[in-house]
Parts: sequence; structure tokens; C-alpha cells
Amino acid sequence: MTRKKKRKSSNNKISNLTNTILSILKKDRNQSFNYKQIAAKLGVNDASSRNQIIKKLAQLKAKQEIEEVERGKFKAIVTTEYHIGILDMSSKGNGYVISDDFEDDVFIASNNINKALNGDEVEFYAYKRKHRGKQEGEITNIIKRAKSEYVGTIQIHDKKNFAFVVPDSTKMYTDIFVPINKIKGAENGDKVLVSLEDWPKKADSPYGKVLQVLGKPGEHSTEIHAILAEYGLPLEFPHEVENYANQLDVSITQEEIAKRRDMRKDLTFTIDPKDAKDFDDALSFKVLENGLYEIGIHIADVSHYVKPDTVLDDEAYERATSIYLVDRVVPMLPERLSNGACSLRPNEEKYTFSAVFKMNDKCEIKHQWFGRTVTYSDARFAYEEAQAIIERNDKLSAVEVLKSKEKIDTTVPPEVSLTGKEYKTSLDIAQATLTLNHLAKKMRSNRMRAGAISFDKVEVKFSLDDEANPTGVFFKTSKDANKLIEEFMLLANKRVAEFVGKQTPKKTFVYRVHDEPDEAKLAQLQTIVGRFGHKLNFKDRNSVASSLNRLLSDVVGKKEQNLVDTLTIRTMSKAEYTTHNIGHYGLAFDYYSHFTSPIRRYPDVMVHRLLQHYLDGGKSANEELYEEKCKHSSNMEYLATKAERDSTKYMQIRFMQDHNDEEFLGVISGVTDWGIYIEIVSNKCEGMVSVRDMKDDLYDFDQDHYAMVGRKTHTMYQLGDEVIVKVKNTDLVKKHLDFYLVGKADS
Repeated sequence: MTRKKKRKSSNNKISNLTNTILSILKKDRNQSFNYKQIAAKLGVNDASSRNQIIKKLAQLKAKQEIEEVERGKFKAIVTTEYHIGILDMSSKGNGYVISDDFEDDVFIASNNINKALNGDEVEFYAYKRKHRGKQEGEITNIIKRAKSEYVGTIQIHDKKNFAFVVPDSTKMYTDIFVPINKIKGAENGDKVLVSLEDWPKKADSPYGKVLQVLGKPGEHSTEIHAILAEYGLPLEFPHEVENYANQLDVSITQEEIAKRRDMRKDLTFTIDPKDAKDFDDALSFKVLENGLYEIGIHIADVSHYVKPDTVLDDEAYERATSIYLVDRVVPMLPERLSNGACSLRPNEEKYTFSAVFKMNDKCEIKHQWFGRTVTYSDARFAYEEAQAIIERNDKLSAVEVLKSKEKIDTTVPPEVSLTGKEYKTSLDIAQATLTLNHLAKKMRSNRMRAGAISFDKVEVKFSLDDEANPTGVFFKTSKDANKLIEEFMLLANKRVAEFVGKQTPKKTFVYRVHDEPDEAKLAQLQTIVGRFGHKLNFKDRNSVASSLNRLLSDVVGKKEQNLVDTLTIRTMSKAEYTTHNIGHYGLAFDYYSHFTSPIRRYPDVMVHRLLQHYLDGGKSANEELYEEKCKHSSNMEYLATKAERDSTKYMQIRFMQDHNDEEFLGVISGVTDWGIYIEIVSNKCEGMVSVRDMKDDLYDFDQDHYAMVGRKTHTMYQLGDEVIVKVKNTDLVKKHLDFYLVGKADS
């Protein structure tokens, strides 16, 4: 007789069962679970384990940490201790959650991240304890992933039949596991775009698949494509979008002209960068018999071609903005529209959406009109050409410009002309340009007196050869010709926003808003600029604005200019799109919108549509729908800005690769506990000197004085100090520029 084998039972105690059960219930707070479902999630099915779970559920219920919603089914009890926020990862693996429930960020240790990733919207529990003065917490649930696609370098393990992708982002703390059948033909060491597919409970790394092979790391096309891919930005238009654009009727018809105000006979011209491909704004000018000026701000009528609920509109909305990288533009609209039908090219009739003002020589507006027009551009000016006209006639008064045409010098030097040859521009256009410049200066002066802040930050630009290699660096500054255009665009944007914003009953509209600066950031700015002898006045709004303007003016041409410009901008709130108007602090406008660049900004397209809708007597649009579109547009603008900055940083590093043996004068632009950041004066390239490479002493970070201080020598390297550096390493893949510190500039 055979004896039956006894069934083995496990008497092992399940470790950390309380926290495990609470974690399961809290993660899926809207669901209820019985003991069998919890056992399945724990991967146990023996009697002992089940009994432990049943007992623990009873204990947690008795302590009122969970509730029994129906017989044998339990849910977590929601308390106010749980909060919602956005996770911001550090490169060290810890994170900080930004939440409206807390004034300061909440620290999340790496062991409490619980598979959340940078930018994720998360639920978190706030502990009563603190970490270095900051509230500490634990992430309990991932509400929404910020992104699912990452750029990185693939490492293929042939013998093990799998690969890992090492993400480029320093804020991505984990590699991504990719099965060998999902590498899409990538070779070991290729840079790829990978998507996350799953993150099994017991897996250290998420699982993914390769979506696109970008190329070999360090190659120009690879790195530029990688920058776009990292932020989920497009490189090309889908075929169906290109096809749709190519089939549009872009002819100027008598039937359509009859629906519009015909302004083709008005003197009209564009002023744009010399290398511009699309011209979305033009100015018209004439002097009326009553002495008033009639000035038209004419904007490409993009909404005439881009209709709602089409593949073209869907693509434009998804992109939301054009992206300006160092070697290319990634447009919001296909070329047939952006550089063709919608571009206000010279000697062509175009459909436009216009703001037309009648004003006197004091810039007082006596009449305004908004609506669809048809215009004809008589000439195209580059900023340099308009600037040459302005500078050659800078001694003429506004009266002389209008009454003494023979005094106007209309020649343009060959080095700034579009044709490369010296020529005489139209006397009428020269007269219009000079008059508009006088008016623009008055409008700018009025804005400054009202409390506007003058940000004229120097832009770094690169001279590129045919293969996109950087051959030189130059700085783009804003001169009178740039400011002329800026003032009239600001006027149109402001007046369009006022026109809709002041209507009763209230109408839904897309505003560009800018909140007041944070007081703590202003105080920090004062501490830093005080080192250079500058002082700010925070008494009231006007004194803040005037002292910031004075600061920005005082640093022009000084070693600390770029540092102070950058730090001042960082004190400002971020401008954004919204249907909730709070005004624009930086411009000192109560109402402001974006109306003047619909070729490159989707919010301007929305503004055109809404404005025409209200001109036609339409009811208020759906506020919730437009607020959602505003948030999307703001987010896409943010991503585009990050991509543009990354491309500039990448090109700076490429430029510095050929200057390894040179010494450069730099200014310390940042100090951290791991090193000091230095910006080279001659080309604005910024790199870092690691504290490990400062071998003449042991240096400590002095946070209060923004300095590194030597323990023995007491040598201090402080924010704003001038130093001499040499290139140590240029890493195109990680976009790192490292310097050796030669010493202080005056030593």
C-alpha cells in the first residue's frame, strides 16, 4: 500500500506585509481587492500566505487604515495626507515634487521614487519628517507619465539575446531593457529612439522597443535628430499633410477679394532678418489729409488656408510652434504655406489679417480697425538695410522727414544690402521707415514709463559652412530697426487683446500672460548683483521695474552683462498662454495676446479665428476647450525652447573642439558643490571646471557667497570673477564642455 505524500505548506512569514498591502490598495485606490487578488499580486498561493493576508486585512481594518466596502473586499481609506504634483528628478537619482499644496518642493529619496520618472504627474504621501529643511515624501502612485519615448545609446548583448538602451538624459535614472527582436536593426553603439512598453513589478528596468535608429553618436545629423526626438518634436511632415497642403487652392481670386478690405494700393513693405524665408508681417504707411498717420500691421491670413478639423490643422496644433535650431528651422506649417502662400513676399498679392490704426505724432490712436484684407508688398527690407537708412538720417527730425524729402539719404551700403550691391531704396519707403521709427521710439518710451522691462539680451549665433560646421561666432543685438518692428507688433497684439477683452459680456480669448516676479528670486538677484556694485529697489511695482531696467542698462558692455541678463530673466515668471487674463508684467500691458505670427505660432491662428468670430457677432467660444489648447501650446513652446537651447549648446561644443590648445578669458557664471561654471567672454560658450580638477588646494563650496574657497590658501573663486580657462573635454553626445582652470585673470 502506497502512502500519500503530504502536501508541503509554507510557514514562511511574508515580510513587510502591512506596507505591501497598503501599497497595493493605495496604488489602485478606486478599486477594491479581496485576499485572493492580493495574494495573486504577491505571487503566493499557499494556505499559510493566504491566512497571513486575511489576518493582516482584519488588523488594518480594525486600525481604520483600510475599509471593507463589501463582504471580503477592501479599499484604502483616502486621507488628506496624499497630494498631487510633478516629479523633477536630479542627476543623483533623488527627486523633488512640485505641488500646489506646498510652498517649497518636497524631497523624494531614490528608494521612494517607486518607478516614477522625471516630469511624471504623481500622487505622493508627505512624511512628517524633513530632509535638509525640505518636507520629505514618498511617491505612492503614478497618475500620468510625462513621456514614453527616450533617446539613448544601445548596448547589444548578442549571447544573452537582449539589449539595453542607456538614455542620454541625466534625469533618467534607469536603463531600458529591449528584447533582441525589438531593436529594429540597430547596431551596437547606435543612438536610438526607444519607447517604454511595460515595467513589470519585479523588474529593475522598464521594457521597451526601438522606434527609430538615429545614427552614430557624435555625427551632426544624429545629434540634431536626437535633440528633436528627445523632446518628442517632429522632423518631417506626414505625407498626408504635405499632400493636403499641396492640393490647396492658393490663388488670389476676385471673389475672395470682394469679401475683404482692399489695401493693395497702400505703400506696404516687410522688414525681416536677412536670411528669413517666411514673412508673416508687413507694415503699410500713409499720411492722411488731416495730418494723422494711417499705419497698417498686416499679418499672413493663415486661418484662410488652415481650416479646423483637417489634417493640416491637426498637425499645426500638435506642433504648436516652429522650432529654430542652429542649422535649420522645423516649421509649424508645410513649406508651400510657410514660405509660399502665407509668406508676404515682395511684389505679390496676399490675403492678410490686419490691424489698421490712425494715430497722431504723439502716438495717440484716434481710430482702429481689425479685419481681413488683401495687400501687395512693394519691397522687402532686411533689418540691416532699414538700420542703414535710420542711421544715415539720424539727425533729421520727424518734421524734416515728412516735409523735406530731399534731405533723406536713401542709399544702402553694399555690405548690408540683400543683393550685395549698393542701391537707392524708394524715397517713399525711406520716409515711411524714418517716420515709423520716430513713432516706435515714442511708444517704447511710453511703455518704459508705464513699468515695462527692457530685455535686450545678446543672442549667440554661429557662422556655418556648407556641412553645418561652425566657422565662427557672432552676437545678434537689437537695434532701432528691430525695435521699430517690435513696437508695432506689440501695438497690434495689445489692441487686439483689448478689443476682445473689454467686451461685455465676457468673451473667451487666448491671452499671452506674464505674472509678477517672485519676491524670493528678486532678493536672490539683489544678493548676486550686489557683488558687482548694483542695487535694486523693491518698494513697489514701478520701482522694481525701473531698477531692473537701470540694472540691465548699467551692465551693457561689462563682463557681467550676460550673467546679469540671464539671472534677471530667471527671476521673471514664465509667460504662457491662457484664457484667464492677468496682464503682462514684463510689457506693462493689462491686455496682451499673440496675433502677429500665425505662420510659426498656433495660438496666433486661434486668435485670428476667435477675433473674426467676434467681429461677425459670434457668441463666446468654449472656454474649457480653448484653455486646454492654451496649455498644450505653452507646453510645446517650452519643449521647443529646450530643443533650441540644446542645439546651441551642441554647436558651442562643436566650435570649441577646434580650440583645445587656447586659453580663454571667462566669467564665473555659476558655483555648485561639484564645480564652477565659466562663460567665455569672447563667444559666450559655457563649460564647467570640476572641483576634482582644482588640484592646487582642497576647495569647499560656500553657498552664502556663491564661491569655492581653498582650505589652505583661502583662495576664493566667486560668482562674477574673471578667470583663465583651457578646454579639457568636449563631449558632443552628453553635451558637456569641461575646462581646466588656469587661474584668475588678474593673477
